[in-house]
Amino acid sequence: MTEQATGAHHPQPRPRSGGHSAPVEHVTGAQSLIRSLEEVGADTVFGIPGGAILPAYDPLMDSTRVRHVLVRHEQGAGHAAEGYAQATGKVGVCMATSGPGATNLVTPIADAHMDSVPMVAITGQVSSKSIGTDAFQEADIVGITMPITKHNFLVTKAEDIPRIIAQAFHIASTGRPGPVLVDIAKDALQAKTTFSWPPVMDLPGYRPVTKPHAKQIREAAKLITAAKRPVLYVGGGVLKAKATAELKVLAELTRAPVTTTLMALGAFPDSHPLHVGMPGMHGAVTAVTALQKADLIVALGARFDDRVTGKLDSFAPYAKIVHADIDPAEIGKNREADVPIVGDAREVIADLVQAVQKEHSEGNQGEAARTGYAAWWQDLNRWRETYPLGYDRPEDGSLSPQAVIERVGQLAPEGTIFAAGVGQHQMWSAHFIQYEQPATWLNSGGAGTMGYSVPAAMGAKAGRPERTVWAIDGDGCFQMTNQELTTCALNNIPIKVAVINNGALGMVRQWQTLFYNQRYSNTVLHSGPDDVNPEARGTRVPDFVKLAEAMGCVGLRCERPEDLDKVIEEANSINDRPVVVDFIVHQDAMVWPMVAAGTSNDEIMAARDVRPDFGDSEDD
Repeated sequence: MTEQATGAHHPQPRPRSGGHSAPVEHVTGAQSLIRSLEEVGADTVFGIPGGAILPAYDPLMDSTRVRHVLVRHEQGAGHAAEGYAQATGKVGVCMATSGPGATNLVTPIADAHMDSVPMVAITGQVSSKSIGTDAFQEADIVGITMPITKHNFLVTKAEDIPRIIAQAFHIASTGRPGPVLVDIAKDALQAKTTFSWPPVMDLPGYRPVTKPHAKQIREAAKLITAAKRPVLYVGGGVLKAKATAELKVLAELTRAPVTTTLMALGAFPDSHPLHVGMPGMHGAVTAVTALQKADLIVALGARFDDRVTGKLDSFAPYAKIVHADIDPAEIGKNREADVPIVGDAREVIADLVQAVQKEHSEGNQGEAARTGYAAWWQDLNRWRETYPLGYDRPEDGSLSPQAVIERVGQLAPEGTIFAAGVGQHQMWSAHFIQYEQPATWLNSGGAGTMGYSVPAAMGAKAGRPERTVWAIDGDGCFQMTNQELTTCALNNIPIKVAVINNGALGMVRQWQTLFYNQRYSNTVLHSGPDDVNPEARGTRVPDFVKLAEAMGCVGLRCERPEDLDKVIEEANSINDRPVVVDFIVHQDAMVWPMVAAGTSNDEIMAARDVRPDFGDSEDD
């Protein structure tokens, strides 16, 4: 178990009334499991029954407090639990049987681990006496998931179930959030036991540090007020800690530019004048360059991952580093910190605000800080004006994928939640949709999991039924998990899906265009390997409109720019069923800016063959 972990909070095990434990009840282990889920506040479970977990499904039928959503694939259950957790701030729950049911959860568990998503995965296991015998549908899911969970449990005694469920939810939701697996042997579910709540939790050594050290906060405040070119580098931990209000206060107090990572979109309003964009491989030129030229980087709930830093030894060569994270293992892992701060992002930022105010009141400001970093903003604003995000319209009059995504964002109701798959459409969704509020952007950041979007959108809509939820998906991603549209149709979960259909695995094709002499090996999706017919793209295999209709959804198609608004508005007007819009877009559109893998962020290209000129070769 990792001791480190952020402040997404979940109701702790508590007595049900009057501050005293409830009377002891005589139940089966399966009944105890469902009662425990009710008591920890789990209201939605995504799953599929099977032999080993079947005893748990019988009492689940009688629960009035836990809704079960029957998915079509266990991977869908896991991503739905992630989407639910990201949209609601609560712990997502998924359930599967032993063997292949459990192993189908491995990808979403790994995804949740990389992106610090609070999730509890409950799996059935063969009877305890059969464990280790290669029994039917046996898999060592505890061993398999050990590297990709925050903690996991194997339960072989019915009486342990309430305590372990309470501990699992506590671990998943406190410190740095993450996935916890609870694997329960079938005989433990069937055995007779007693149930009382709350259980006594036993977690020796698990004490996440949330309060930052005052000396480190003072040191960070001194660096901020002395800096000439500071940047607030904001990661997903700020969202997990619900620290967005505190972040806005800190930014406006210091006047330092703010860059939000792919995992942090919505943590700081895109429209705010202090926001310089998203950093990274496909980040905004201004955000990437600001980090490269900074003399101080204040990293808040971010982890200096390779997609942000590029070639690590050339990243931000002039910058001192203040690194605040709830997970001490992240500090110094990739970039040494001059001021390391372990703590919950909300508490860290609140304390930093006070410390910076104190520095100001005592007159301890450098000239740059006193002027609101005016010279620094002169550079930043020049880069913003010279290298804005943009795109070219296709000369043949076909649909631009960037324009599709931009209009989906502009025409969506306020507070819409967007869930993206992985690839070009993910980057365009990050760039061309405005994120003004937290918990409105869901994506697979660390793992880069194709197939994430549709089930994550399903989970988000199940958790926030009052919100509009758009899944922005590529035609490659969509073909991995679109069966969950059936789940949506049958469970009154009316999500909307924009399929950005370029007939190819777009991001891989872009790399083949740039680095493999346009040899498009196995990236074309609309024709077979021997199909040289230039009209093959028109055959539409599969036909996404017919596929959507077959799954109980409304299917729409848009092929012309002049129809774009009308089709999007029609999709927005349908709220009693899921909607799928097949947007046929130009296949050669590319994501820019771009830093090629393994190269320095100094090598950023604003567009194809366009290298920014910052006029600063004399830079100190």
